[in-house]
Formats: sequence, structure tokens, C-alpha cells
Amino acid sequence: MIHYTNQGSNDTRSGFGDGLTELGRTNPKVVALCADLIGSLKMQDFIDENPERFFQIGIAEANMMGIAAGLTIGGKIPFTGTFANFSTGRVYDQIRQSIAYSGKNVKICASHAGVTLGEDGATHQILEDIGMMKMLPGMTVINTCDYNQTKAATLAIADFDGPVYLRFGRPKVANFTTPALGFEIGKGILLNPGNDVTIVATGHLVWEALQAAEELEKQGISAEVINIHTIKPLDEEIILNSVKKTGCLVSAEEHNYLGGMGESISGLLGLKHPCPMEMVATQDTFGESGTPAQLMTKYGLDKNAIIGKVKHVIKRK
Repeated sequence: MIHYTNQGSNDTRSGFGDGLTELGRTNPKVVALCADLIGSLKMQDFIDENPERFFQIGIAEANMMGIAAGLTIGGKIPFTGTFANFSTGRVYDQIRQSIAYSGKNVKICASHAGVTLGEDGATHQILEDIGMMKMLPGMTVINTCDYNQTKAATLAIADFDGPVYLRFGRPKVANFTTPALGFEIGKGILLNPGNDVTIVATGHLVWEALQAAEELEKQGISAEVINIHTIKPLDEEIILNSVKKTGCLVSAEEHNYLGGMGESISGLLGLKHPCPMEMVATQDTFGESGTPAQLMTKYGLDKNAIIGKVKHVIKRK
């Protein structure tokens, strides 16, 4: 069992902000657009250093997507910033028609995703955004797990040619990845080897999966933990290699089980390696107001929920 250390809790949106600031210093093609949420998206440092490369669009998200698409025609690399709900649900038509259809090099950067948005409640806690975005042809979908990985992803997508949806969050969470783990779009990361069950996690659920694996080890269950930060394209090889060894799998995500990472994995297993699988995800429901920790527990998105699913799926082998 590899034991990961929390290097200090931080919010993943700050990883985006710091990555964007670094891009402002190193890549003159990068420009930023925001829909009146500069503080929430941690974009102020980029603005201070590059005022001529920032566009405040205001509460007009659809317009922001159209402007971003247009900026790519002049060779710019636009990064749009707003909440995940407004980055997808409110502007899906503009993303489909103006960005995805013509493969525009726009980076759609979405904060405050999932129930960990907390007290803002169900209207803002989008849990279907990954499904919406992964169904768009040519759209790359990334969901990062901590500050370090979010910063690494922000830097990586600037060098990637094509539309990207980058999803991250509001609350402070454990910061446990290191540069040594690396970050490559489309390539999952094996965090812990195991023999009895495969746990594939994304976003905030990766740390919960690692904590679950530690508890399971004490109970004599060896769990292999894989971090899938890129949901589309999915790293099929790392998943298939693991389940061929363990014989069962649990997916874990802060998203509706319909349309999420788990659904993509279930399709993969159904086609190429049928085996027992369970999903840790929200069960076709909206969220509600509460603290992030309360909501993660209520909706079955914590380490205890993962442990329960692991024990159930092992019995199905």
C-alpha cells in the first residue's frame, strides 16, 4: 500500500488560477474571459499582469462562448471562466454550434462543480455537466482531483489543440499529488497497486478512494486505485489491465451515475471485459444546500460509501 500525504488542503480553483497566471507569463497566445466571477475563478493575478489579454464579459455567458470562439480565429487560446453550471447548461447551444462543431481551440474552465459547491444549493450544483460535455464530438473532458493536478492540467490544455472542458471545484480539499506523478491528457494514473478490486476515481473522489483503500487494507482487502483525470478520451488500457487482474471494479465520482465516468467505464467493460461493477455517484437526483462534507456523506460520495460498494462488488465475483 502506497500512503499519500495531504500536503495541506487547498481549493482546486486556485490551481486553475495559478496555472493561468503562469501561462500569462509564458504563452502570449493565452487570453482569458470571465462572466463576472473573477474572484471565484481566481483570475485576478492574470488580469493584473495581462490587462490587455483579459475580457470581462459580464453575466452573459453565451456571449462569452461566442467571443472565445471568434478569438481562436486570430490564433488566440481563450480560457473562459465561470461556474460549471453556467459553463455548460446555460450555454450548451453556443458550445455545440460555435465551438465543438468547428473544433475551435477554446478552453472551457468550470469551477464550483458538483455538490461540494455547498450552501449555494441545487440550482448551482450541476451534476450532469460531464455527461453533457463528453457527448459533444471532439470535446476533451478533464476532471482534476487536487490543487497540484488542476494547475498541471491548466498548463497542459494550453498546449493541446482542440476544445477542452476542464472541471474543478470550490472547497479546500486534500492536496496530495506531486509533479512526480506526471500529467498527460488521456492517461490515467495508477496511485496504488492491488489485487482484490479496482477503484477508479475522478475529481474530489480520488482522495476519498485512497482513504478507503487504506481502511480496506486493514480489513485484508487489497484495492488498486486509479486516478482518471481525463474522462474523455478515457484511458481504456489502464482500466482493462487492472480489472483483468482484480476481476471487479468500483467507480467513484461527484456526478450523476447517468452520463458520468462510471457510465463510460461500464460501456467499456460491457464491450471488452464483462465483470462485476458498482458505481459511487449521485442517483439521478439534484443536490441541496449544506456544507460540502454533509452533502458528500448524504449523497454517498465519501470513503465509507466506496468501502461499502467494494465489499458488495467483491461478493459478486
